[in-house]
Amino acid sequence: MEYIHPQTPEQAHHLQQRLAEQVITTDDFETVNYIAGVDVAYDEAKNKVVAAVVVLDAATFEVVESQTAIEPISFPYVPGLFSFREVPPLLSAIEKLTTLPDLIVCDGQGIAHPKRCGMASHLGVLLDIPTIGCGKTKLLGEYMPPPEFKGASNDLIDNQQCIGKVLRTQNGIKPVFVSIGHKISLTTAVDWVNKLTPKYRLPETTRQADQLVNRCLKAL
Repeated sequence: MEYIHPQTPEQAHHLQQRLAEQVITTDDFETVNYIAGVDVAYDEAKNKVVAAVVVLDAATFEVVESQTAIEPISFPYVPGLFSFREVPPLLSAIEKLTTLPDLIVCDGQGIAHPKRCGMASHLGVLLDIPTIGCGKTKLLGEYMPPPEFKGASNDLIDNQQCIGKVLRTQNGIKPVFVSIGHKISLTTAVDWVNKLTPKYRLPETTRQADQLVNRCLKAL
């Protein structure tokens, strides 16, 4: 899908609705050899946004390639429309890759979003690549806390609809919020996040992208 950057919140809401209608919520891929993490950070004082993408070997979690992009903040701070600030520099970073990922894990929401189109869904539809939303915090929805052991999960519910899973990635620590981004089922998304958290609360993809984006931010 060709990306036309919206100039106003009204245009963004319209595009967000179109993107949400194109989200595929079933597994639509075969082998995952390379898995990427993406993250963004802001320097509001300098009006800059830093985006990072890190590609890992899906079997060993070794870093295969990483790229960054630094751009002016191109969209205002509007609740529910954060992806319109984050996706343009992420696209710029991903375009530099020579190793294209088979799956992308985003530090944010997929369909666990008021309009069912958070950053993971937005990015996945534009790139036509399977994506997972894995947020550190809940954006919306209600849930019962999952049991305290790694791999335990409960449904995240909004308007009587399951929009994600609240997943315990380590024993006795705060859960993460997993949702479909694009071209993946919720069950498979949860399986991957479980796999990507052998030692820490956050997926290795997110940890690597977060570290890279913070190094770039300090260097600005």
